[in-house]
Order: sequence, then structure tokens, then C-alpha cells
Amino acid sequence: MEILHEAELCFPLLLNTSCRKTLRHQTQIILYILLSCISLLTVVLNLLVIISISHFRQLHTPTNLFLLSLAVSDFLVGLLLMPIQIHVLEGCWVWGTLLCVLSNYIGFILTSASVGNMVLVSVDRYVAICDPLCYPTKVTQSRVQICVCLCWICSVFYNSVMLKDFLKDTDRYVSCYGECIIVIDFITGAFDIVLTFFCPIAVIIVLYLRVFVVAVSQARAMRSHIAAVTLQGSGHVTAKKSERKAATAIGVVVVVFLVCFCPYFSSSLAGQNISTSVEFSVFGLWLLYCNSCLNPLIYAFFYPWFRRSVKLIVTLQILQPDSCDANIF
Repeated sequence: MEILHEAELCFPLLLNTSCRKTLRHQTQIILYILLSCISLLTVVLNLLVIISISHFRQLHTPTNLFLLSLAVSDFLVGLLLMPIQIHVLEGCWVWGTLLCVLSNYIGFILTSASVGNMVLVSVDRYVAICDPLCYPTKVTQSRVQICVCLCWICSVFYNSVMLKDFLKDTDRYVSCYGECIIVIDFITGAFDIVLTFFCPIAVIIVLYLRVFVVAVSQARAMRSHIAAVTLQGSGHVTAKKSERKAATAIGVVVVVFLVCFCPYFSSSLAGQNISTSVEFSVFGLWLLYCNSCLNPLIYAFFYPWFRRSVKLIVTLQILQPDSCDANIF
């Protein structure tokens, strides 16, 4: 019994002060494998986006700079944060206080930066579709670079202020050795959920609804134009396809964002702690991290240029001279 009891502890030599491990069952082993695959997929997909946009000159557009910034934040989530969370599913933190602070701090920064980049992508698409004539003058390379830098700087500053109590006293809420925990009080959680969830999702919904209205109007105008010179049935089919495509894109963006972020911010609003518990990791933090895996699928994988660039990368054609000038479109 004594051996079994010690085996359940994170630090067996500290019988009275060590945290207990989460016992590994067969379903938990499957969970480890599944989350490892998600982490690997997140890294690979976002790395492909980063290489594609960085290497091929045709992809050096303002819109793709936003996608590049988003891919960088999501890539770091898959490379740094997901492996750590996979390891702590066991219920033990073995890397010390400094790495506990850094991992949580970086996690908050990357999450905020990812949300900010999603908003910037939405604004970019809104201007491009609703005001296409002024888009080249309003959205320039220099302005996009400034916006991306401000997004990351604001994310660092905002999370430094929000986590200042945790950064000052990292062991304040630790009850045993082997625990890495942050407690967000109700006021801080409410402020955070408004600023990093409700406001961004409101902006995204409003902008995409406006984009949807404009897209439907353009589709109907195109249908009327086609009907005037060709059979009415042909134009009707084209308009319906455009409307469905616009509605699908909006639905995917909003629903995925809500599904991935709601559990996490609901826990913050309730004043629950962000710890190494299995329940929170699976139902809250991991759903949020999965958004980093889905982002390249939503924002890049649906673009034809991405499939062509991936083919050139996988076949190592990017190693050829002047491959950066290849025709991607």
C-alpha cells in the first residue's frame, strides 16, 4: 500500500506536501495520442502557411501578412504550449516555478495575439469587399506591418497588467509541490472576457454580416445581369452558389470561434482557476488551443494558392533557384 501511495505522488520523497498524480487509464492513453496528433497537426499546418507566405513573392500581400501573423501565433501554440499541456495531463508540474510563470504568461499572450489577428483579418476582408476601390490606398504594406506590431505589443502589455499579481507572487495559490496554478478573480475574469471575447466576436460578427449583405447584393446583381443576356436559370444557379459560399464562410468563422473560446472564458468569468487539472485542460484550454489548429484550415487551406504552395514545398521544389518567383495563382 505504501508503494502504491508513493507511486501516485508527483514527488514521492515529499509524502506530506506532494501533489497526487492523475491515474492513467486506457481512455487517458488514447487522449494523450489524440492530443499529440493535434499538436503535430497544428505545427505542420501553420508552418506550411508561414513558409508559403514568407517564401513566395506573389503572396507578399497585406492580407497575407495578417494571415502570417496569425499563423505565427498558432504555430507557437502548437510548438510550445500544447506539448506542455499534454505532459501535465498527468497532474504534475515538474519544471519549477520559472517555467510555470513563463508558460502561462506566453499562453495568455499568444491567445490574445491570435484573437487580435482574427479581428484584423476580419477588418481587412471588410474593407476589401465593401470598399474595394479604396482598399489599395487604405490597406498598405506599411500600415499592415504597424497593425501587426501593435497587436503583439498590446497583447504583451495587456497580459502583463492582467497577470501582475500572479507575476509578483507565483506561489500564492499553490497548495502542494507539483502544482502550477493561476486563479483569476471574478472582476479580472469579467474584464478579460469582455475585452478579449465579447468585443472581438461582436466586431467579427458585425463585419462579416456586412460582408455577407454586400456579397448577396453583388450575387443578385450578377444574377440580374446574367439573366438579361442569357437564360435566367443559369444566372439563378450562379447566384445561389455565391450566397451559399458566403454564408458557409461566415458560419465557419463565427461558430468555430465560439465553440473553441466559450468554455475557456466561461471558466474565467466564473472565477475558476487555470491549473493542470485534466477536466479544465480537456474542456477549456484544449478547445481554445484547437482553434490554432483550425485557423490555417479556415483562413488559408481554402485558398487555392495554399494547396499549390504546399505541393511545391512537399516536393522540395522551393529549393530550386528562383523558386520564390514561382507562379502560385
